[in-house]
Amino acid sequence: MQPLKGVKVVAIEQAVAAPFASCRLADAGAEVIKIERPEGDFARGYDDVANGQSSYFVWLNRGKTSVTLDLASDAGKAELAALLEDADVLLQNLKVGALARLGFGVDRLRRDYPRLITCSISGYGEAGPMADRKAYDLLIQAESGLCSITGGPSEAARVGISIVDIATGATSYAAILEALIQRGITGQGTAISVSMFDVLADWLTVPLLNHQGGKSPRRMGMAHPSIAPYGVFTARDGAQVLLAVQSDREWRMLCDGFMNRPELGTDPRYARNVDRVANRTEVDDAVAQGFATRTKAEAIAALEAVNVAFASVNDMQGLSEHPHLRRVTVDTPNGPVSYPAPAALFDGAARSFGAVPALTPIKDTQDER
Repeated sequence: MQPLKGVKVVAIEQAVAAPFASCRLADAGAEVIKIERPEGDFARGYDDVANGQSSYFVWLNRGKTSVTLDLASDAGKAELAALLEDADVLLQNLKVGALARLGFGVDRLRRDYPRLITCSISGYGEAGPMADRKAYDLLIQAESGLCSITGGPSEAARVGISIVDIATGATSYAAILEALIQRGITGQGTAISVSMFDVLADWLTVPLLNHQGGKSPRRMGMAHPSIAPYGVFTARDGAQVLLAVQSDREWRMLCDGFMNRPELGTDPRYARNVDRVANRTEVDDAVAQGFATRTKAEAIAALEAVNVAFASVNDMQGLSEHPHLRRVTVDTPNGPVSYPAPAALFDGAARSFGAVPALTPIKDTQDER
């Protein structure tokens, strides 16, 4: 299934956010032409763990054609203009204003390519007091306040993946799909602007509203700030299990079938979630006693019997060996690489995925033409 077959995307991109969006477009069948600097996307050098190649690049650039262009040169600008003649989407995450300085501002693009959809990704948007500031994933995590609610009580922390870039790429992908639907109705392209800061601010709505409501979130490690019991507990054999009680009914089931203390289920100090949160220490101590009498396997069996949600606290080895992990194998210049499959399934079937491109000089592409 390739719903975007026939759609041509020109992506002037590097790093993670824009490549995430264009990768999803390529997965759906779009022709994605990735424009790289003569030295290549700097994400090619982030690490060398995927058959000697960057894990980031191998993950986010499958199914694309890569060409190098020096966009500061007249030849590079002419080649970009030629690529845009029959393009449907121009995706870019250059510095704010850079594309206009190269001669491809919004006015020209609208005039010369009226059906073209443009999507520009930036750190803080294209206007405002911080529009010109450089922005990377961890910088936005800090600036937005995400780090302040991540980590344990004593220290803020970054989220362990490039959450800002990924969220921005997913937002951009969705916006481009909306614009393609709109163009199918109106026949006209549109200009999309996506700010990394705006994306994270949107995602932080719940903790922000809690703060504005007088209940500013505190860092609690792997505990939930507004639900109890919801956190990590240690079984008799030292294994850790994350328990998640989502309702007062589940709390009563846990008290009766797991803790063997049914009276706690109706105790007014613990019967409602708001009361359990207020008395979290006592609640967690009571649950911990239930775990302390069981091995991990015994605890899991007991939790399954009372139908209360839980998870093993895994590391990357646990994910690598996980029975639910679906993988795809993608060809790369250094040979095949296996990694997690994209989440969406269509009619229960997995898609096939294109190869990760080598860095190809534009002259080679011109010769092929």
